[in-house]
Amino acid sequence: MGYKIAVVGATGNVGREILNILAERNFPADEVVALASSRSVGREISMGEDDVLKVQDLATFDFSGTDIVLSSPGAKVSAEFAPRAAAAGAVVIDNTSHFRTDPDVPLVVPEVNPGAIAGYTKKGIIANPNCSTIQLVVALKPLHDLARIRRVVVATYQSVSGGGKDAMDELFNQTRGIYMNDPAHKHQNKFTKQIAFNVIPHIDIFMDDGATKEEWKMMVETKKILDPKIKLTATCVRVPVFVGHGEAVNVEFETPFDEDQAREALRAAPGVSVIDHRADEGYVTPVECAGEDAVYVSRLRADPTMDNALNMWVVSDNLRKGAALNTVQIAEVLAADYLGA
Repeated sequence: MGYKIAVVGATGNVGREILNILAERNFPADEVVALASSRSVGREISMGEDDVLKVQDLATFDFSGTDIVLSSPGAKVSAEFAPRAAAAGAVVIDNTSHFRTDPDVPLVVPEVNPGAIAGYTKKGIIANPNCSTIQLVVALKPLHDLARIRRVVVATYQSVSGGGKDAMDELFNQTRGIYMNDPAHKHQNKFTKQIAFNVIPHIDIFMDDGATKEEWKMMVETKKILDPKIKLTATCVRVPVFVGHGEAVNVEFETPFDEDQAREALRAAPGVSVIDHRADEGYVTPVECAGEDAVYVSRLRADPTMDNALNMWVVSDNLRKGAALNTVQIAEVLAADYLGA
């Protein structure tokens, strides 16, 4: 016997990816329901190659009998419907930012802290971390186990798909407009400045200390998932790439580490692929990670300016491992270890 699954936000970038990954990984589902806002009701959406689902209205859906909800509708929507779904007996795995810092809601990356899933019983909700945090902690976990991390400095290079379909459209339209010599190419909806042929050091709102909320998220989420003692500072930058986030990461350890041991620890870690050749093309870029499940680590080298420090380059598909895949992986552990089909 399988599970009844509801996918909330099924028409969005992440929702569509969740549906495809459920099919790819043969998740044990007897029924999958696609939910979205009333304006999408009746729309047909694909799940893998063979199944087509008709979108139902989230506002009126009865979650009774639903086992797992995979949710990516936006924080305000999740705040309203997730408690309702949990009260009906479903376990909600939520992709939005709303529940991530709630102490009664586990924040989970299965390769890093799968045991935290047990905490779902407090509110019936599990939070999926921010996309940039997910790929970072997957790479940090084996290093933290090796030599204990003291401090992390990270600069992100985040693709526009992290801002949704409208952000992707804005990059496309601005790029086309520049080539067509169309003055309207500068029109901005999602970004504060032109994104085509540019980089923007600003993701989410500014906070009182000058950091953006995206940078704050990386700090607090890494502490919650991996270790509250880790100090982390980030600069998050939006770049004109459609899919795939890159991160330049500097890690300082509490104790001496061996560079070769660090490389081997990463090679042995679940979800990590080390592609690190000190030659042309011997590293992975966002274009090459798009559509892939792994977190790729390249450019591993000791930091000569600091004792016990390492530099590395980390890339991953932000729609897959950074969102949809991580959500489905949480559901797989939940189903196998806690619910029992």
